[in-house]
Amino acid sequence: MAETTRHPEPRYGIRPTMKDVAARAGVGLKTVSRVVNSEPGVTPDTERRVQEAIEALGFRRNDSARVLRKGRTASIGLVLEDLADPFYGPLSRAVEEVARAHGALLINGSSAEDPEREQELVLALCARRVDGLIVIPAADDHRYLEPEIKAGVATVFVDRPAGRIDADMVLSDSFGGAREGVAHLIAHGHRRIGFIGDQPRIHTATERLRGYHAAMTEAGITVEDSWVSLGSTDADRVRAAAEGMLGGPEPVTALFSGNNRVTVTVVRVLAERERPVALVGFDDIELADLLGITVISQDAAAVGRSAAEHLFRRLDGADHTPARVELPTRLIARGSGEIRPA
Repeated sequence: MAETTRHPEPRYGIRPTMKDVAARAGVGLKTVSRVVNSEPGVTPDTERRVQEAIEALGFRRNDSARVLRKGRTASIGLVLEDLADPFYGPLSRAVEEVARAHGALLINGSSAEDPEREQELVLALCARRVDGLIVIPAADDHRYLEPEIKAGVATVFVDRPAGRIDADMVLSDSFGGAREGVAHLIAHGHRRIGFIGDQPRIHTATERLRGYHAAMTEAGITVEDSWVSLGSTDADRVRAAAEGMLGGPEPVTALFSGNNRVTVTVVRVLAERERPVALVGFDDIELADLLGITVISQDAAAVGRSAAEHLFRRLDGADHTPARVELPTRLIARGSGEIRPA
């Protein structure tokens, strides 16, 4: 007699249904539906049997049908630049807290500062019918989102404006913060101040550079080309820029770093040098208080909270022209920005 090969029952991808729950509890489908959706008309004993069946089977309600009925998924998407960037941790948490207060689920992902990846991720979230989007843009052209916005997907841009469309945005005052930080160095006697920033195509990088130039101009200081370096935040690139500004017969006596990743590398470079060099960094960094790093601090949580609240106001029917919200920054003096020229 030929041996029959037995195939194991599939474990994954097959979820219990309401029909399975009804069969196990010995009730009708309508009764299960009432229990699952917290509707009246079920006796306590029957509800207990249904709940026991639900727990035993690991049943979870399929919300797809509810989406079709209500037109809302109770979910929003958050597209960040880099999930590993410390700035986005409190921002994401604040968005999630607001979403949770509105009974919504947050789905997030990272564009890795790649415009194509941003578009792919945003449209994938729209295909999953999120109700709204909060986007830290990598692209400079967001016309691909126009059909989604017209279809009712509320959208708020954060940290940087949208490109080539009118949309709600929540920003920090990058220009004002940088101007204040550089003016702080000038007030402590510096005239040769270097600026190391992010890539020039990024809105925040150009705004912070503009703030740097404004502070220098207001103090009557002519900026030399060798004092400014924009580019990637790669540690080797930042190190080379810092060492170049700090070398030669007339080195800079102070540095302004354009974001937290730049600041971390600059701190390492300065730790290797004997001559003290003043430093103010845009964005706070971990252990900056212990290391005595003066920073221009953004309230990332306030940015995220404001963006999420604005998004839900849109979802609740607010109808007004696209808003631009700009939140202030704060200078925190801890020692490094108060070092005077040698």
